[in-house]
Amino acid sequence: MRLIRSTPAECEAMAAVHAEAFDKPWRDDEFEDLLDGEGIYGFLAASQDETPLGVILCRVAAGEVEILTLGVAEAGRRRGVARALLAAALPTARDMGAAEAFLEVAVDNEGAIALYAAAGFRKAGVRKAYYDRRPVGYTDALVMRLDLNAAAA
Repeated sequence: MRLIRSTPAECEAMAAVHAEAFDKPWRDDEFEDLLDGEGIYGFLAASQDETPLGVILCRVAAGEVEILTLGVAEAGRRRGVARALLAAALPTARDMGAAEAFLEVAVDNEGAIALYAAAGFRKAGVRKAYYDRRPVGYTDALVMRLDLNAAAA
């Protein structure tokens, strides 16, 4: 597996991974628009044969990084892809001046919560009815926080 720093050239592959990972995927033009934004960066994980496996997109602002999305395609699951993406994204955020990391994750996404907890993230709060899962309804989001300086030590 290799990690590629995201540019507009990776947006189509990023959108393909996102479509496999989420019910409401982002389009390639949405990734491209986001990558044009201030403080936005990401990585695409790809196999040796260039198959897109995972994506992470982050925004650094005011000394914080928010993980906007982290998704893994079926072919990359249970292979350390998400862990590798986090391992690349968090030091990059520190290098860009972030001291804290934040993210939201659905309260019923036990695998993702376990991944983030293993990386040192801790519960910071809950956003009620954050994710729209129509027609089923809404699901709360767990807000998680990581002190990047402590994580680097």
